[in-house]
Amino acid sequence: MTAKRIDLNCDVGESFGVWTLGSDEALMPYLTSASIACGWHGGDPRVMRRTVRLAKTHGVRIGAHPGFPDLLGFGRRPMQLSPEEVRDSLVYQIGALWAFVKAEGMRLQHVKPHGALYHMAANDRLLSEAVAGAIADVDPALILIGPSGSELVKAGLRAGLRAAQEGFGDRAYNEDRSLVPRSAPGALLTDSDTVADQVLLMVEGKVRAITGRLIPMTVDTVCLHGDTPGAPAVAKRLRERMTAAGVMAVPLEESVAGQVS
Repeated sequence: MTAKRIDLNCDVGESFGVWTLGSDEALMPYLTSASIACGWHGGDPRVMRRTVRLAKTHGVRIGAHPGFPDLLGFGRRPMQLSPEEVRDSLVYQIGALWAFVKAEGMRLQHVKPHGALYHMAANDRLLSEAVAGAIADVDPALILIGPSGSELVKAGLRAGLRAAQEGFGDRAYNEDRSLVPRSAPGALLTDSDTVADQVLLMVEGKVRAITGRLIPMTVDTVCLHGDTPGAPAVAKRLRERMTAAGVMAVPLEESVAGQVS
């Protein structure tokens, strides 16, 4: 029987100046892919270089994590940018991280939009096509990460990219596969075994909505948020549970290996 495989990614490099966010050093040993902030919602040049080096040390594949220009709101507030502005802003941010990746003798694996941009593009064809177009402009070999079954994934495939469908291990879902808003009770999952239960269900092609109903969902990669309380302990327990269940953690390139770029 073929072993089950899934990529485990995390949004990292989101500290800024003297402000530290997340536990990147403690998390990195448990990841197979890392999405690094590009300076617009979080991160700065020094943080970007340090995080690239940290991923290199642990053999973790690197992706760009571009967002809206909103440091104060951490990129989680909707902004009204034209598709052309979004496309150019992503080329700019991807290019910034690509330079640090190249400087460290590594290569970029994927691009995952951040926060409000990610969720807006997931439901907006024009915005999702702007995101996919930016990635294709920079390097059509890059993988686009988007929510399972979303416009973002569809736009990536139409643009000739490999597109990875993502699930969130530490977030609760509604029955329409949207995330429960962070402001709602129960939106964030912080118990290690609860997160592991959800991820192992996702590997089986389903997720339990906050209502208790099981809904189908295909995932190639599962995300843990670096700013989730206790994230390193959650990641450690998740890897233990995955190993016990015979689920392999593999880099994103391997989990979407059947797609042609």
